[in-house]
Amino acid sequence: MPTDTTRDNSWDFGLDSAIPDLGDSGDVEVSSTDFSDTYYDTEDRDLLAHGTTVVYLDGGDDGGGNGRVPGWRVTTPSVGEVITERIDAPAAAVPSAIADALWGLAGGKPLRVAAIVHTHRTRHRHLDAAGEHAYDVVDDTVSATVTGPVATATSWREVSVRAGSREQAIPTSVRRRMAGAGARPASASSTFERAIGHEALRHAAPASPAAGAVLDYVREQIATIVAGDIALRRGANPVHAVRVAIRRLRSTLRTAAPLFAPDGLADLDDELRWFAGVLGEVRDREVLRARFASAVADLPDELVLGPVAARIDEELSAQQHHHRQTVTDEMRSDRYRRLLSALATWNESVPLADDQISKKALRRTTIRAARKADKRLAHALATGNVEDLHRARKAAKRARYAGELAAPVVDRSLGRSQAKRYKKIQTVLGEHQDAAVAARTIRELGAGAGVRQGENGFTYGILYQRELAAAAAAREAVLSGQS
Repeated sequence: MPTDTTRDNSWDFGLDSAIPDLGDSGDVEVSSTDFSDTYYDTEDRDLLAHGTTVVYLDGGDDGGGNGRVPGWRVTTPSVGEVITERIDAPAAAVPSAIADALWGLAGGKPLRVAAIVHTHRTRHRHLDAAGEHAYDVVDDTVSATVTGPVATATSWREVSVRAGSREQAIPTSVRRRMAGAGARPASASSTFERAIGHEALRHAAPASPAAGAVLDYVREQIATIVAGDIALRRGANPVHAVRVAIRRLRSTLRTAAPLFAPDGLADLDDELRWFAGVLGEVRDREVLRARFASAVADLPDELVLGPVAARIDEELSAQQHHHRQTVTDEMRSDRYRRLLSALATWNESVPLADDQISKKALRRTTIRAARKADKRLAHALATGNVEDLHRARKAAKRARYAGELAAPVVDRSLGRSQAKRYKKIQTVLGEHQDAAVAARTIRELGAGAGVRQGENGFTYGILYQRELAAAAAAREAVLSGQS
């Protein structure tokens, strides 16, 4: 029998429609269950705008014959995936662990019941001629009540066909018979979106492949920033990933500015730069701590005079902790909430200047960014000025990200190859920048060591000289790579 390798197919059925005869030769076991899901959001649906849902499950059947464990489920977007987390807590109110983690996405507003969705589920377990589990037909009749100033109710019916095991596939004839009975492919929106009548327009097919590449790239960066907000509030350390996403987004707003509506573009760039700077203070100390720990460990014992490694780590750790607290404080500010709100608006509807972006327009963006990077690099190598090298590094980043942006639709030489080339330049120039910052920092730390009993600046001087040598080697590497 011809088969379809799709393991899960869903259709919308009329509330009074009958499921067609699927032509099976084996038995069918029928069971039913009822369960309710309670969704939470702010009155303004802020979580939904960020692609996040909070729901309490009261149990029931998961559609595969397995019992659903009662408890809270939080679903948040991340890069290339959706992260679902289950939390065991009473149903009385949103647990503080969830509310605190989502405080930024909620804009500081309370999470309240947004919708109660009741499902009557009938599961038809289809067996083959040998009595083995072939597939399930899961028939859900759903009734949703949406809270608000005026409560509203809606209902629908969705039927899914799910293969009995990973090794099995759904017979093609099943899909044909479903379609023949008048079934339509199920709505692409989530249960919560469907309940409140909010269709996920942001997932509509883009008008052109180039527009799709831009939309996907922008939303990927926003998803990383949003996931980082939650992780930071939970005490994790996604600082580097969030800063990279901000750099990619800011770079796109600049190099591809003609592709976006101009209103608010500069303001968003300014606010992203502000928050990246706040995070940067934490990241800089984190990088320096690891760099100096490795550098001291590489020195012969006779060149390490005094508690150098411990003293450096103590000083930088204290600074890092201070700046991490600043991040926490800023993440509760009105300014930061406005930034998240702007990102949510962009995520829902990226303001393109023209939905019909052409491949030619993306190609122009990549070429323009590469030319600017090459020009700045040539100037920096000619002057040897530290600031010029730093500006060249930033231009190389933008050229790299422009290549990433266009890679899905333009020639390989203008997409992936450009991203690869400028990533190398960025890496070498980054080592120069890191060495320059490290040299300045170790000089400041060494100056303090000379006034403490039992310590002196000898080892700090060695580390300082090594950082100067590392910066010179990086400059030479760039020069030789361009010759």
